Amino acid sequence: MYIAIEGIDTAGKSTQIQALKKHFPQAIMTKEPGATVIGEEIRELVLSARTKSKRAEFLLFLADRAEHVEEIIEPNLDKMIISDRSAVSGVAYALTQGNIEKKELVLLNNFATKKIYPQKIFLLSLTKEELEYRLSQKDLDGIELRGSEYLLQIQKSIKEASQLLGLPLVEIDATKEREIITQEILNNINNEINEG
Repeated sequence: MYIAIEGIDTAGKSTQIQALKKHFPQAIMTKEPGATVIGEEIRELVLSARTKSKRAEFLLFLADRAEHVEEIIEPNLDKMIISDRSAVSGVAYALTQGNIEKKELVLLNNFATKKIYPQKIFLLSLTKEELEYRLSQKDLDGIELRGSEYLLQIQKSIKEASQLLGLPLVEIDATKEREIITQEILNNINNEINEG
């Protein structure tokens, strides 16, 4: 089973992935962008926010995604794969920029991923108040420096992106206790496995 934990910066993705690692010790743990050697270089480039063209930024995400699917996802589809972000994030960022047609977004992602997508997306959602508090507690990267309104738009776009790609999304309140969030994710995964 291939699942992805999605959410804007500070939503608690890393915390939940660490918790899931304890429950699924044999799982392939990965991330987007940056899970491959080339992907790590692309990730640094994207986070530096140096690209002048938003299309260029989107294509960098796609290049990372293609490498990620080829090197990590496709060879391990028979195992549990837990990913920190996925194609959904890439589409969400592009939707927020608003300069690429939705149809093109889907086609380009289908090309990059060979139509291999997570079977389930878990979106950790934050309120504006909680997001602003969490941002105030850390050093901000290039993306976070764009501000809370921008990040909240990304959060909204993650929902639209999952719909565009036809992927099932489970939204979880990221302001809940960590253990409760983990249990919600586990219950959902177990239901999926039992139904499968």
